Amino acid sequence: MSGNEIHQDASRFRTSIRVVDARVFRGPHLYSMSPMVRIQIDLGALEAFPTDKLPGFTEDIVRLLPGLAAHGCSYGVAGGFVRRMQEGTWLGHVVEHVALELQNMLGHRVTRGKTRSVKGSPGTYNVMFAYNDEVVGLLAGRVALELVDGLLPANLHGLEGLDEIAEMDGPFDFAVRLQQLKARAAERVLGPTTASLVREAGRRGIPAARLDDSSLVLLGQGKHQKRIRASCTDLTSEIATEIASDKDLTKFLLQQAGLTVPSGELVRSAQDAVAAAARLGYPVVTKPLDGNHGNGVNIGLATEDEVRWGFEKAREHSRSVIVEQHFVGSDHRILVIGGKVVALAERVPAHVVGDGRSSVAELVEETNHDPRRGEGHSSVLTRIDIDECVEHFLSKSQLTVSSVPAPGQMVLLRPTANLSTGGTAIDRTDEIHPENALIARRAAQIVGLDIAGIDFVCPDISRPVSETGGGIIEVNAGPGFRMHLEPSSGRARNVARPVLDLLFRGGKDGRIPIFAITGTNGKSTTARMLSHILQANGATVGLTSTTGVYLNGERIMTGDCSGPQSARIVLREPGVDVAVLECARGGILREGLAFDACDIGAVLNVHGDHLGLRGIDTIDDLAEVKSVVVESVRRGGWSILNADDIHTSAMSREAGGRICYFSLLNRSDWPDFLCSHVAEGGRAVTRERSRDGWDIVIHEDGESMFLMDVDEIPATFEGAAEFNVANSLAAVAMAHCHDIPAATIRAALAEFTTSFEHSPGRLNVFDGHGFRTIVDYAHNPEGLKALGKLVSHMKRGYQRTIGLVAIPGDRRDCDIREMGAVASRIFDVIVFKEDEHELRGRAPGTIAGLLREGALNAGCAPGRIQAVCPEKEAVDVCLQLAREKDLVVLTVDDVEAVWSHVTGFEGAAPSRRGPDQTRVRHLRTG
Repeated sequence: MSGNEIHQDASRFRTSIRVVDARVFRGPHLYSMSPMVRIQIDLGALEAFPTDKLPGFTEDIVRLLPGLAAHGCSYGVAGGFVRRMQEGTWLGHVVEHVALELQNMLGHRVTRGKTRSVKGSPGTYNVMFAYNDEVVGLLAGRVALELVDGLLPANLHGLEGLDEIAEMDGPFDFAVRLQQLKARAAERVLGPTTASLVREAGRRGIPAARLDDSSLVLLGQGKHQKRIRASCTDLTSEIATEIASDKDLTKFLLQQAGLTVPSGELVRSAQDAVAAAARLGYPVVTKPLDGNHGNGVNIGLATEDEVRWGFEKAREHSRSVIVEQHFVGSDHRILVIGGKVVALAERVPAHVVGDGRSSVAELVEETNHDPRRGEGHSSVLTRIDIDECVEHFLSKSQLTVSSVPAPGQMVLLRPTANLSTGGTAIDRTDEIHPENALIARRAAQIVGLDIAGIDFVCPDISRPVSETGGGIIEVNAGPGFRMHLEPSSGRARNVARPVLDLLFRGGKDGRIPIFAITGTNGKSTTARMLSHILQANGATVGLTSTTGVYLNGERIMTGDCSGPQSARIVLREPGVDVAVLECARGGILREGLAFDACDIGAVLNVHGDHLGLRGIDTIDDLAEVKSVVVESVRRGGWSILNADDIHTSAMSREAGGRICYFSLLNRSDWPDFLCSHVAEGGRAVTRERSRDGWDIVIHEDGESMFLMDVDEIPATFEGAAEFNVANSLAAVAMAHCHDIPAATIRAALAEFTTSFEHSPGRLNVFDGHGFRTIVDYAHNPEGLKALGKLVSHMKRGYQRTIGLVAIPGDRRDCDIREMGAVASRIFDVIVFKEDEHELRGRAPGTIAGLLREGALNAGCAPGRIQAVCPEKEAVDVCLQLAREKDLVVLTVDDVEAVWSHVTGFEGAAPSRRGPDQTRVRHLRTG
């Protein structure tokens, strides 16, 4: 198709790419078990223009990004993606590969990506790609979209919604945008020391999370966590760090211990510095009292003028200056970790080597062309800058930057050998003499540092300084690892390994056990039951739920905390032994799970709730979302599945770890797969009928073990609350799979009640005021049906049942009507509620109208619907309607406020009040 034909065809359509949504998945999610950026785009009319219908597009994009030629894509060989573009692929797929390639150009090694069309929405695609840094990943996604758009024919341009991805300045120019991306990546990159520790943690399976925009990193979880900032760790003493930063005090302590250090004096004026130099004897060294990275240090000062100059340079970095003896020899950095010498590097000052033709300045420029050299500490080597210090140092050798050194002549540019000023490093780890190593170890211990960089000057590190002269000139807290990780010459040393050995002894991975629980109904109760069992076993439990975050039963955060942000709070809580995490559908869809893997994952059930939201339209779709939890179970862990739920039991095919089923069905009614599973020695927890009622039985290794009677668990209301029987089975399965003793499980469940204190908003019962009140959170038809079975069982002891019922407005019309219909079959008197915060886009009165419609269509007499009002008023209506021996069931959202209202209700005596005396405000329901 020619460009003119494209123009004629496209002119009839809207031709912009629209960004529908952009988000970062930080843990396992619906599309992958790995972190990814997802950008949902709507191609609009561009759906009709795959790459083979865009002349020159493939050639242009490969010219700008040559690395795309190496992408294998579905063909699995270099050139595969280019072939896909030549054959014709959609632009979303191109954006995916461009975003990956842009990150690779920054040094981020990412390869995983996928682009999938959105079901039921032609032209809409989920473009997904991996990232190392989420900020850089989002920016790469934006640049990828802009680049693809920029290569389209002019009449096909028109991106919309880019601000939803990331902010970047100015109109699109690829060279400018690429530079902006590189600059942002450079700001975000971890330094070589921190990065090496994070990589080593990754190799060991230790979770790592960046806590700020700098280098503060959390390693591990809960009680096992350690924090690092470069080579400073949780074990680094603040006192030791202060000692190391005071060079005069450090020398004093080392000297007191009999270690050789240069004599020196602390001075505050240039005149005092000259006097001190005269006493010490020339040459001398001047350095700031509390400097770092060699800043302000000058050595070999042999005249009064040089000492004055050196003093002024040191004063730029500290109010006090040290003048000390100059040790003759090579500069060495000895790295001591955990009391052991793990690496040694000889540091060579910044220098150039003459060729007989080039000036010093030209040689420096040529040296800086080395791709290993860059700005700051993130590169292997640092660029050499010509400044006053360089010029002064050259002058001591009667040279200037314009001088032309002879071939092979080595010209030192600075007095100190720090890598941060352009120096280089030679690994000498295997050459250190044992006596010198002992001195270094003692120095680190005397100062008190877990990780120390000992600056050691001597003529020959392989010979003892007691023979050659020399000694310690500094002890450094938080030493950089760059010279050891990637020396200019010699063997690289993995110095991150001994640090991780020190922080996580015995090869531990720093993880705490994670129990992840999902399902449509029962998550909160099951999580609380399990937490109660774990606490009874002596663990400090961090719990997330829809009512808050709890630490050993004490609430530390309120609100719906069933998402990943709350889970991260628990995983980062220093005292937590084990995490029990309620994982709701919304959080999984929003950003994935808060962890990369869990030890035990459970899916309790899958019912039709929240359908029609965020692309989840069917129960099968919802099951896919819930399945993420068990797919994230680590090897050797356990997936707990409801054998009675066809959508849940089917997850066994994709679930991680080993499978343990739970079932309410009696053995004679077990499905074939459960019979086979147990017969083959698989694990299951079931409810089984016995002579005296119902038992909870654990099946394992071909044997069956009685645990306890269902009646022994107060939360089951002697088995009548069947949904809590199921929740108990799930909790038992998880606890047993975590090797909790049966006696502990039994005792803990026998103590667990549905009291407000144990399980707020979950079947809380109050027997005051002459009638019984139940407060529960049933918020969907299946949950209300389950509650209805219990109410039906209880009806025999009560005159009437009064129910307060509601449902959020983001549910489908059919779900809202069904909620009303279910209520009509359970309650004698119904009060529907509708709160402003639950409208979720609907007009006031619409939800109530649909609830009422559902009830009426189910045969409910209009007179049984007593009122429609907000929650607080609705609770009052129900309580005032109640007479002696009535059963009032309140399904509510603000559990604490309602419970407080119920327990403190002071209405007129119900036995003396009839319904005609009750004041009820009926709201219009449309």
